[in-house]
Amino acid sequence: MPDSQFERQLEKFGPDSAHEPYSLAAATDYCQQLTKSHYENFTVASWLLPRELRPHFAHIYAYCRWSDDLADEVGDDQRSLELLAWWRAELAACYAGKARHPVFVALGETIHQFQIPIDPFANLLTAFEQDQRAKRYASHQQLLHYCENSANPVGHLVLYLGRSFRPETRELSDSICTGLQLANFWQDVRRDWEIGRIYLPQEHRQNFGVTEAMIAADRATPEFRQLLEFEVERAESYLKRGRPLIGMIAPALRLDVELFLAGGLAICQAIRRQKFDVLQSRPTVGKWRKLQLLLGCWTRRRFSRSAASSAAAGQEAAV
Repeated sequence: MPDSQFERQLEKFGPDSAHEPYSLAAATDYCQQLTKSHYENFTVASWLLPRELRPHFAHIYAYCRWSDDLADEVGDDQRSLELLAWWRAELAACYAGKARHPVFVALGETIHQFQIPIDPFANLLTAFEQDQRAKRYASHQQLLHYCENSANPVGHLVLYLGRSFRPETRELSDSICTGLQLANFWQDVRRDWEIGRIYLPQEHRQNFGVTEAMIAADRATPEFRQLLEFEVERAESYLKRGRPLIGMIAPALRLDVELFLAGGLAICQAIRRQKFDVLQSRPTVGKWRKLQLLLGCWTRRRFSRSAASSAAAGQEAAV
């Protein structure tokens, strides 16, 4: 069912609107308000980021939010594809210096300052377009290909903001982002089924004897639980494989990346606590647990900095 709030935004700023061009200040304010209204962790994430990066984070989030809503809040696959094509044209206009939509007016400043190529933005749209056409995935490899467009570009954008985009950091970031995407899929098996999608690969469902009828019936059979355990363990392996990224990126981003990594692992633990039954209720990470994760990550960062400073001081004294 279409989201009425987004429909109002689409009427105001969509392809048939006639709004006046926004100034950069007004466009940035629009992105920040949109981000705060949709992203419950924005206040924490903003507090963790250096002040100069906060508006750019909001610009990128606003782009992703609009892209996601065009894909999932319209209620009609064909109309979504048409709107995503319009959004892709707006992206091209932004890179040509002809931005009109407030998101692109703001995003243009971020693109220019951090020299971000068009690819990660365009790849996200490819994933959202794929969601309108593909509702099932035959293999894990097909799902990984989807993640290359749906999740990994977000990590690339974060790396660009930290001026840390290199082949080795890209590979580790992709591992974390793929793990996060997979953890979200297994958390939302029921929600995705309700909108006609199954991300559990067909080859795995067949191997474990899980049918679509089981999912439709909300029955977490022993076979279904075994399948989910297998998928969760694989998601955790991707997340853990990317952990070295934290020490290879700009210090300003390390706490945020560690927190997102910890959050992905916490989702996997939440699924495990429910004995892999994600059909009766959606596993979530509560606010208290999120606070614990934040404090834990912050303490480790502080400790590591203090240890490094002490070691440096000791070396100087020895010299």
